[in-house]
Amino acid sequence: MAARPTPPHGTTARAYGSPGYRPPCKCEPCNTARRRHHKQTRVNRQLGRSPFTSPDQAQARLRELHQTMSWKTLVTATGLELNALLRIYNGQRTKIRNETHAKIMAVTAPAQGDRGQYLDATGSTRRAQALSSLGHSYATIADAANTSHNRILSIANGRQPTIRRDLAERLESAYQQLASVRPTANKYTSRTRNFARANGWAPPGAWDDDTIDDPTAHPDWTGHCGTDRGWWIHQRQQLPMCQRCEQAHQEWLAEHNDLDPRLRNQALFKARNAAVSREADLAADGRELLGYGVGYEQAAARLGVSKNHLQQALKRHPHTETELAA
Repeated sequence: MAARPTPPHGTTARAYGSPGYRPPCKCEPCNTARRRHHKQTRVNRQLGRSPFTSPDQAQARLRELHQTMSWKTLVTATGLELNALLRIYNGQRTKIRNETHAKIMAVTAPAQGDRGQYLDATGSTRRAQALSSLGHSYATIADAANTSHNRILSIANGRQPTIRRDLAERLESAYQQLASVRPTANKYTSRTRNFARANGWAPPGAWDDDTIDDPTAHPDWTGHCGTDRGWWIHQRQQLPMCQRCEQAHQEWLAEHNDLDPRLRNQALFKARNAAVSREADLAADGRELLGYGVGYEQAAARLGVSKNHLQQALKRHPHTETELAA
């Protein structure tokens, strides 16, 4: 462990020293700092000012700053010990010195995130898994993200809970580059795709760019996941069954369990027929409008859906054989 740097002359830390670690300094700048501190302490006592304050504002500020700054950067920016910052951040302090409060509140968040900061790896894991579901090998993803094969393997399999912002951004760029590209067919393509399918990894079309980084979000394989209709679409398109659709179908069966068997079968057939791929038709209509030069927003408005719904439908339903023939 590296030794702590000695505080500069003229600071109270250097003037008072540290018991058992560093003796007080008697130079003139440190004597001045000591006298100034004594005077300020007397004034505060006479005016009834406490040298301490609540850590609530500093804690909120640290949590805001840590969204874009690493702890190493925060230590440099505040001039405080890492352990002191962590105790405030985690709510382990009931009071902090006014000087500490001022140092934390004076830090300004950078316009661009600290590239060395560790982030939650949920979004990166989902992107690596989505590319694998298309058949892109770990080596291909690693080359596009300018990292190692083993690192992508660790991220895709969920063994890395956090990831540096720099790598997360490179993996996001690789995702944007490869998500719409069909991988070259070879022995690794089918092996990677089969492994992803066996593990239920969702493809790019199941994720919305606005929610893929949200740990509470769920993939939408069908456009209706979480409903009984989604369960039938999983069946018709032979997609890996998601837990939400399986639960919705079991709830549907329980609700109709008391029906006469003939009526129950009729209800089942009706539910199955209602799940005929409306989204595939939506994708075909949207693709036709886009072919005439209509923008995404205008095409979505004409079809009565949101722009995001149209884009996801296009991802989930590529050109049909009829369209290609035409």
